[in-house]
Amino acid sequence: MAERPQLWTRSFVCICIANFMLFFAFYLLLPIIPLYLISEFHTSKSVVGMVLSCYTVAALMVRPYSGFILDKFKRKPIYLGAYLAFVFIFIGYAEAAFLSMFITLRILHGLAYGLVSTAGNTIVVDIMPSERRGEGLGYFGVANNIAMAIGPMTSLFLVSHYSYNTIFYFSVGFGMIGFIIASTIKTPQKIRPKQLPEEQPLHSYDRFLLVKGIPAGLCLLLLAVPYGIMSSFIAIYGQEIGITSGLGAFFSCMAVGLISSRLFAGKQVDKGKLLKVIAIGNLITLLAFFWLSSLKIIAEYSTQLSTISYFSIAIALGVGYGCLFPAYNTLFVNLAPHNRRATASSTYLTSWDLGIGVGLLVGGTLADTQGGLALSFFTGACAATIAIILFKQWAAPHFERNKLR
Repeated sequence: MAERPQLWTRSFVCICIANFMLFFAFYLLLPIIPLYLISEFHTSKSVVGMVLSCYTVAALMVRPYSGFILDKFKRKPIYLGAYLAFVFIFIGYAEAAFLSMFITLRILHGLAYGLVSTAGNTIVVDIMPSERRGEGLGYFGVANNIAMAIGPMTSLFLVSHYSYNTIFYFSVGFGMIGFIIASTIKTPQKIRPKQLPEEQPLHSYDRFLLVKGIPAGLCLLLLAVPYGIMSSFIAIYGQEIGITSGLGAFFSCMAVGLISSRLFAGKQVDKGKLLKVIAIGNLITLLAFFWLSSLKIIAEYSTQLSTISYFSIAIALGVGYGCLFPAYNTLFVNLAPHNRRATASSTYLTSWDLGIGVGLLVGGTLADTQGGLALSFFTGACAATIAIILFKQWAAPHFERNKLR
């Protein structure tokens, strides 16, 4: 039996730690920025939503171009430059004297995030053996999930004892540790195959978008819609169904599900069961969102049952998306030649960000109707249903015909 190629190299460990530090710094700010804007600038909730959305829109705008840039130039210097910019913008938050300045920084932060996250996602694929790609992406994603589990809780603890500016500088500190670790990563030399001019027209969309990934990208977009609704409105929904404390534990429970399933799912992907892993993730996610949309009805009969269901759904969603993330990431990479990995990663992340944006818009709009958030989650579950049908009928056969490995 052939020996398995080594996954846990020094560079792989370093990029996982650097990724954790990056996202930990990000999640330290996630729950306090709305509080900071209201406290320091006396903004309304609608303005808070606009400021927060600037970050996502900026990241979304830069992703297609970041893939092209990373495929054309050396990846590590771009990664480190974007990482450093991402970290130093935290200082700007502490020094921003006007709301317009804060919004500008938020846009710049989104641009830096769009580039550094695409670069990190591409470099980790470069430095891991292809035979263990699914498993490696699973471990890499666990770093994000751990940061998501402990970052917001740490932030809310700090804000009760220290100033907002102290937390901004905490983010700078953790980010700089991550940057130093990231600078030690050794990346393989890029091989640039000769291409005929007609293979890559000057204005080809394929420069910025993995065209073969569009079917899977549309399915991923639809799966991101309910995630976007959930990420923004789940705490408010919890209050509506009578949960008065411990709402922040929803994301901790979700992180538990994400971590446990990522490790399992990645190994199954490496065994050639990529489409089966996506099918399992699709089904779990679909059922969880339909369950979530019914919690108001359940709460009318039993608040205790709705509370148990609320946190059980968090674990189920974690398991579902924990299956989907490494599988979809591997799917996009397997559709692209080696010199287009960054474009593949960019298309994967762009699809996700678009879906999140649609979810934020749909969730907020429907929440103000008579159906409320229950209708928003039901709509998200319907989007997941469409994603499952499209994947089975279109994206999966398309992948089988066009995969390169």
